[in-house]
Amino acid sequence: MHRQFLSLLFLAAGAFAGAATSAERPNIVWLVTEDNSVDYLRLYTEGGAPMPNVERLAAHGLVFNHAFSNAPVCSAARSTIISGTYGPRAFSSFHRRIVEPPLPDGLRMFPAYLRRAGYYTANNAKTDYNFVTDPEAWDESSKQASYRNRKPGQPFFYVQNFEHTHEHMLHFTAEDMAAHPTVTDPATVTPFPFYPHTPVFRYTQARYLDLHREVDEEIGGVLRQLKADGLMDNTIIFYYGDNGGVLPDSKGYIYERGLHVPMVVYVPEKWRHLVPAATGTRIDGFVQFVDLAPTVLALAGVPIPEAMDGRPFLGAGVTLPELNARDTTFSYADRFDEKYDMLRGVRRGRFKYIRSYQPFNPDALYNQYRFRMLAYREWRDLYRAGKLNEVQSQFFRPRPAEELFDVEQDPFELHNLAGDPAHQDVLHSLRDVLRTKLKSWPDLGFFPEPALVADAAADPAAFGQSQRARISRLMDVADLNLQSFDAARPGIAAALASTDPWERYWGLVVCSSFGKTAADFADRARAIAKADAEPLVRVRADEFLGLTGLADPVPALTNLLYRSSTYESAVLILNSMVLLQDSELRYHFPLDRSKVPPAWFEGRASYVRSRFDYLSPKHQTTP
Repeated sequence: MHRQFLSLLFLAAGAFAGAATSAERPNIVWLVTEDNSVDYLRLYTEGGAPMPNVERLAAHGLVFNHAFSNAPVCSAARSTIISGTYGPRAFSSFHRRIVEPPLPDGLRMFPAYLRRAGYYTANNAKTDYNFVTDPEAWDESSKQASYRNRKPGQPFFYVQNFEHTHEHMLHFTAEDMAAHPTVTDPATVTPFPFYPHTPVFRYTQARYLDLHREVDEEIGGVLRQLKADGLMDNTIIFYYGDNGGVLPDSKGYIYERGLHVPMVVYVPEKWRHLVPAATGTRIDGFVQFVDLAPTVLALAGVPIPEAMDGRPFLGAGVTLPELNARDTTFSYADRFDEKYDMLRGVRRGRFKYIRSYQPFNPDALYNQYRFRMLAYREWRDLYRAGKLNEVQSQFFRPRPAEELFDVEQDPFELHNLAGDPAHQDVLHSLRDVLRTKLKSWPDLGFFPEPALVADAAADPAAFGQSQRARISRLMDVADLNLQSFDAARPGIAAALASTDPWERYWGLVVCSSFGKTAADFADRARAIAKADAEPLVRVRADEFLGLTGLADPVPALTNLLYRSSTYESAVLILNSMVLLQDSELRYHFPLDRSKVPPAWFEGRASYVRSRFDYLSPKHQTTP
């Protein structure tokens, strides 16, 4: 009923806007910096970088204290933004796409609705969407795109992306460190407590703060251009980061440092009736990236499609008490390039709940692009040399299936409260909130990505609806590892005997979660590994047997890789190989490139190449 009311409201507003002159609708500009969380801006955090241009926008607008990306990596985050939908229901949460699915039925990329309403839409220049490109989204999307190319008097929506803070800017060498001193004194930097406090980490953080200063000057250039063009009085300007920061254990991870982003909205006097608070106000209510599309449509007086998941946090009808009462955000992390994982999270108020569906995966599971950063490599080397303390070592160890943090008292999410008797009510409440949300989408992540490529890519959202009951059952199997093993045993046995291959698949994942405690299922796992009709189920059986030392997984997984019919299946198999190579048992996989198609080492399939490179002898180490 609430959404129906809003839709009627914005239909009326849209009709009014259509009858009005173009000058009576605001221009809307997004200034988007890549890969930065609130941890690195003076506007939010003591010791953060001064960003005077952003701070001037804040003085004449709103600062959102609790703005969150739903995904901690750019393509999944930007897909959420452009669609107004949660990624796991739309097959857009894997970074980056192996296939390009269509948007859910009834949805366009949201700038298309602005164009239909008379706006000029321009994007300079990053897209990085996991969907089929919508040809109606942009009048222009390129490094030459500009709002200046619109018709005289035409309102515009303009996006300017800044990559100066992007992850690749920290792919420097030790020689670069010596040759390029930072403006920020590394001695004044305090690394996060889970980092080793070494010169490399101090320099990396100092250099990252310098990049924020530089990107602020680039933002200032756009603001000066808008002012010179006489547009500041008729333009609402958003500044935000497209996902969290890029120092290790940030981007790609659903901790706060990977999700909690800066967001400022400048509002000229003419359009202050569209926002619920006076300029200079800091908003405490939670806003998510899934809300950005409906918010822009609301500001422009354009109807919000029913199929969008988000809701506007600015525009007609939004009040400050209601906005500040919003206290919940959802998050998800799936494949990051060639690195597979599956985590879901919910934060409600001060408490953050993280559900790891494959807790035997350490956060440090190797990803080639990530480990180009010198700090990542040094961190790993220090761990392998036994030179880290307990907190600094956790990144390299298996995770709990559930984590609960009081992020106000524990902002770095170091103290897991999931086992604390005093917090069981909070744990169970947030567990239920998350389960309800995942089942409501429903969450396609309970099918392995190769199965989604084969069965769901033509219309993922419709496929999810058709499989709603099945996804619920798969989730119930996956949640068996939240019980004691004795309580879970009957459910595991039933899953491993199921006619549904993905119930067997999740039953084996649960076995791996329990480790050697689940050794009673070793014979059943051996039988599955030898003869199951679904190769990916056999992979999970071999993975369980290998992680527990109950069988040597090398011959079976190698054979499955060479017999794999698709490269997306090969990437998943190689992921298990890397996990097993880097496990305490240190398996070695002597792979032969001639046994797989040459095309697997090209283009998007370079994920196979990066895994082969890592599994080569030069990367194989002893404990």
